Amino acid sequence: MLHATLYAPPTTTDPAYGLGVADTVVHRLLYSGLTRYRTGGAEWGWRLEAARSLDPLDPTHLAFELQPGILFSGGYGEMSAEDVRFSLERIVDPAMGSPERAAWGPLSRVEVTGRYSGVIVLDEPFPALHMVALPGGSGSIVSRDALASMPGSRLRWELPAASGPYLLGEWREGHRLVLVRNAEWRGSPPAFDEIQILQIFDRKVQELGFEAGDLDFTNASESSCEVLRERPILHSTLEVRPSLYYSWVGMNTEHPKLRRREVRQAVQHAIDVREVVAAASFDTAEPATGLIAPGILGHRERSLVPPEGDLERARELLRSAGVDGGLELTLDVEGTTFWLTAAQAIQASLGRAGIRIEIRAHESASFITLGDESAGDRWRDIQLFLQRFSMLPDPFYATTWFTSDQVGVWNWERFASPSFDELHRRATVELDPEVRGRLVRRAQDLMEESGAYRFLTHPAFPVLFRNHLRPALRPDGQPMLREFEVA
Repeated sequence: MLHATLYAPPTTTDPAYGLGVADTVVHRLLYSGLTRYRTGGAEWGWRLEAARSLDPLDPTHLAFELQPGILFSGGYGEMSAEDVRFSLERIVDPAMGSPERAAWGPLSRVEVTGRYSGVIVLDEPFPALHMVALPGGSGSIVSRDALASMPGSRLRWELPAASGPYLLGEWREGHRLVLVRNAEWRGSPPAFDEIQILQIFDRKVQELGFEAGDLDFTNASESSCEVLRERPILHSTLEVRPSLYYSWVGMNTEHPKLRRREVRQAVQHAIDVREVVAAASFDTAEPATGLIAPGILGHRERSLVPPEGDLERARELLRSAGVDGGLELTLDVEGTTFWLTAAQAIQASLGRAGIRIEIRAHESASFITLGDESAGDRWRDIQLFLQRFSMLPDPFYATTWFTSDQVGVWNWERFASPSFDELHRRATVELDPEVRGRLVRRAQDLMEESGAYRFLTHPAFPVLFRNHLRPALRPDGQPMLREFEVA
């Protein structure tokens, strides 16, 4: 049995409604995709999984052929090209309201050409298809017949049919998710009969659970890395990977206190990012220059606002907005040690500019829907918030969440810029990497110029694991639990 934790709570067994990398990890235990990410190295790549072959016919047509004999559990039979068509087209169907719709860019349809074969058809070229959409969680293939039997054809914690090495055993919200071996799985047998994913999300608590022997794999906090290197936990390994996460302070541009750009820019200039990163990350990370991490296409060499900020400029902007000396704002954060530490550093930094901050902490599952209009009117009340998004090795997966059509979904800043939207659209279909990179860098400039974003860091991703394990990790440290082995 493998006992593990993830960085955030898994929310659903439905690949069309995943809310981040934690859901991706779970979906790839339960389902097969046409491809999956390679693990074990520092370079990003993908390999075939359910697909026997993938052949580009031209820039907008990708032919696939499935491996025969992949079975869905529950008596739903063999995976076919019709299941691929159903799985991908339901995500881009506007009626489904899938939060993953944007991740598939210009996907038009899937044409079925045989029992195991078909063609993925795009409206325009999509260079991110192979590194974002296909190997990600939303690329998981579900059973068309099984989903048709569900009310509303949508899952949360039901699982009528799996196509991966594990089945859903038990889900106890706030406690644990249990996955058990799928007896109908015909691929390489997994190393564990059962995987328990414990619902612990505070890094310090995860470390305590690991030290007590309750966990085999977990995240660690940045603040513990030096101590764990000097005094390692017996029979364990600490590995620190450079993550692709990006974190920032966001500002709700529709809140009355933040409608004026000068006010938002004052907040930007008042935050000393170096101070915040040093306090929260304990020198395991550097200030970010934007959404895109170093080494990824579209990375900016520097931000427009210097990382140390500019207090005099902040005070000048407040005076020009007529609110100097009287600005009080709230800062919503996830209530874990890392985020509370960062929030307190931001509070101190803004206080030096005369901006008083009330920190409001939230439980993880509550925070993740704070700016989501479909979850109610709470978005109207948020002012500043500390946010972190997961990232994949293509800039499309960063800029796509900040377009105008994402306002009220993932775009909590409610940043609506036709110029940004056009840059994102052009970068999505551009095949020349140099041109793409230039478009993505300019898009990040527009975000920063709006005053709605103060980029913080790309946090390091430390993980702890028992020495009896051979963990399968993506280059950013995220675990692919289905490939874990016993050393």
